[in-house]
Amino acid sequence: MSPAVQGQVAPGFEPLAQQFAQAFARGEEIGASLCVYHRGERVVDLWGGLADTATRTPWTADSLVVVFSVTKGLAAMALNLAAERGAFDWDAPVARYWPAFGQAGKAHITVRQLFNHRAGLAGIGTPLTLAQLCDPAQAATVRTALETQPPAWHADTQQGYHGLSYGMYASAFFEQACGEPLHTFLHREYLDPLEADVFLGTPPEQDHRIATLYPGSTASRVGRMLWSALRGGSTEARVARSFLRGSHAKQAFMNPPTPGGMGIYNQPPVRRHNLAWASATATARGLARAYVPWSLGGVWQGRRYVAEQTIAPLLQRQGWSAQDLVLGKPLGWAQGFLKEDDGVFSPNRASFGHPGMGGALGWCDPSTQLAFAYTLNRCDWRIRSPRALALCQALYRCRLA
Repeated sequence: MSPAVQGQVAPGFEPLAQQFAQAFARGEEIGASLCVYHRGERVVDLWGGLADTATRTPWTADSLVVVFSVTKGLAAMALNLAAERGAFDWDAPVARYWPAFGQAGKAHITVRQLFNHRAGLAGIGTPLTLAQLCDPAQAATVRTALETQPPAWHADTQQGYHGLSYGMYASAFFEQACGEPLHTFLHREYLDPLEADVFLGTPPEQDHRIATLYPGSTASRVGRMLWSALRGGSTEARVARSFLRGSHAKQAFMNPPTPGGMGIYNQPPVRRHNLAWASATATARGLARAYVPWSLGGVWQGRRYVAEQTIAPLLQRQGWSAQDLVLGKPLGWAQGFLKEDDGVFSPNRASFGHPGMGGALGWCDPSTQLAFAYTLNRCDWRIRSPRALALCQALYRCRLA
């Protein structure tokens, strides 16, 4: 391994450790962590680099960083655990639990359709700001915007990634159906008993552990997307063309806007709040740990965290599109969790989880009893970071028998 990388690797997982170290050796990382559990045992626990380049603060195993859309996987955990406890039925209309949602042609949209990105609600027409979404006093205004939004397509006829609205609807629905905030339930019922180092709504006492994000400029990201779109011939080219064409992609990602770039998500007012699409912070250890019970049929270290019947439906694709209307690439879902195309994060279709912008990843593969997480602060411009993909490919070259 590179001298820049620290940690432990179990025998048989050396190819993954080498891949992680090579990214540092090539200067592709600033700071990052990688953690893998296999059959409930931690077999890879690596970290290296800098949490902040200005202060030269080292990245440690305890460095927290914003993980962007990895947050959606955590929100899906909360939704699935609440359904397991009888709070709602996946195939019931959302309006049964949230009557005002039924406005504007949404009366028959089911909970499953909404959180499998098939409700036609990828974009919100009412202009919103991050400041509004982080202000509890504005909750009613935000909820009204969600309630009065008409679908862009008839539910379940098409699929389009609800990039930001997923979290807005998840938070509002959870409070209506369960009577408490999503993050409160998830921490009390799951993350805290599991001792997973993950936060939805990061408290001030954790600020000293927060790593600085380096997402690159908006101009640079758009320029790279344009070049990719012009070159063609890849999944990233299809994604880039989808964004540059506008329509559904722009509607899904431009409201609320991010003045000053994606680094705003690392500012205290944003990460302090439960933005259930992007604001969670995590260590790789904590994020991998959060997925361990899901990789093991729900039981870990003698305790049942998730019912087996809750996990069983997640092993299959519940919705699939060869060309998602927002991302322009093959994509599928199962009760809020992403089911990626074959071979992207895993060769096994039973696997599920959620990646985040820039490269962060929380994922599990019940067929091989793997749970893995990758956190970083040098964000890639692509929707699926080549560094994350290379790590996943290296993992499946390891000895998993």
